Amino acid sequence: MFQVKNAALMEPSFTNYWVSRILSSTSFQMLSVAIGWQMYSLTHDAFSLGFVGLAQFIPMVLLTLVVGHAADRFDRRKIVFLCQITEGAIAALLLFGNISGWLGREQILLAAAVIGACRAFEGPSSSALLPQLVPQAVIQQAIAWSTSAGQAAQILGPSLGGVLFSIGPNFVYAIATIALLIAGFLTILIRMEKSVRKLEPVSMRSLLSGLVFVYRHPVILGTISLDLFAVLLGGATALLPIFAQDILHTGPWGLGLMRTAPAIGALLMSIIFAYFPLKKAFGPTLFGALAVFGIATMVFALSTNLMISLIALLMIGASDVISVVIRSSLVQLQTPDEMRGRVNAVNSLFIGTSNQLGEFESGMVAGLIGTVPAAFIGGLGTIVVACLWMYLFPSLRKIRSLSEG
Repeated sequence: MFQVKNAALMEPSFTNYWVSRILSSTSFQMLSVAIGWQMYSLTHDAFSLGFVGLAQFIPMVLLTLVVGHAADRFDRRKIVFLCQITEGAIAALLLFGNISGWLGREQILLAAAVIGACRAFEGPSSSALLPQLVPQAVIQQAIAWSTSAGQAAQILGPSLGGVLFSIGPNFVYAIATIALLIAGFLTILIRMEKSVRKLEPVSMRSLLSGLVFVYRHPVILGTISLDLFAVLLGGATALLPIFAQDILHTGPWGLGLMRTAPAIGALLMSIIFAYFPLKKAFGPTLFGALAVFGIATMVFALSTNLMISLIALLMIGASDVISVVIRSSLVQLQTPDEMRGRVNAVNSLFIGTSNQLGEFESGMVAGLIGTVPAAFIGGLGTIVVACLWMYLFPSLRKIRSLSEG
């Protein structure tokens, strides 16, 4: 029974993939912390700090169509490997530049842009690679384990990066370099069945085919757009500093707990999903999870007690992972292998856009009507979106198994 429940981890190639993902994602989180801190230490300019995030975000938007086509045309394993090695090289250059004393604002922004471009290629290629590593019967477990790797990185990366940076930025860059090189080595060890794909010539039609495919398949369109609008409205976590300081009066230590709570809830739920994968009622469970997400957000908005707020944030993270695993599983299994790169690129763009715009939307609404009303309305908006999508996409609501179309 134990071996059956861990069927995904019994696949050596998936284990290499999983560990590589943990190392790569943790290194990215560490580098993001170090680059941000070092930029502000050098410039003491909030605008320069904002440009770091922009430098990482812009490549994802500009390269969406290209990275998807590349993931469907070339060996996805090699694309992930090259991205991880390049990120490792950038970390090494940051280390060398800091030691030599030539690391400045322009060099940091350039490094952030290159890392952003690498992540833009790595994300869709890695997601499209996963179904090639495990039997279809355990794809949900594999996605749950992969999600747990991402959540573990979100917990470990920022804290480890902060601790190492307090000792010295060189330690962050050195550890990230080593971790990324190991991640690349594990990626190149991955063995999979070679699939024969029909290689389309590079054209505007082939580049846009991912968008066309998503539009023509209601389950995938509903799945991807649901993530965009639900996260866009339910971005209360962007307001955590205000809740910590002005509402819960906890200070930095409380803010740290509040930032960690959703990731812990997500990590625990992803592990539960890996051991006890969902067997039926995928559509109702998806919308039920979104309802819990919205209710938990509303509870968090109204809470004036730190413990209640932390429990609500745990529920936000846990319910979000339920919908993430179901949505990811549907996208992977409803998409033919020759299209997975392009569809995953569209999915990555929607997820990245929803996260970025969600933080912007929460900040703007909070500035207009207040922090508590903004967070409460955001949670309520998530529930409204779930209800609306149940009406607009009945095929998604009624879906019972991952293979249904």
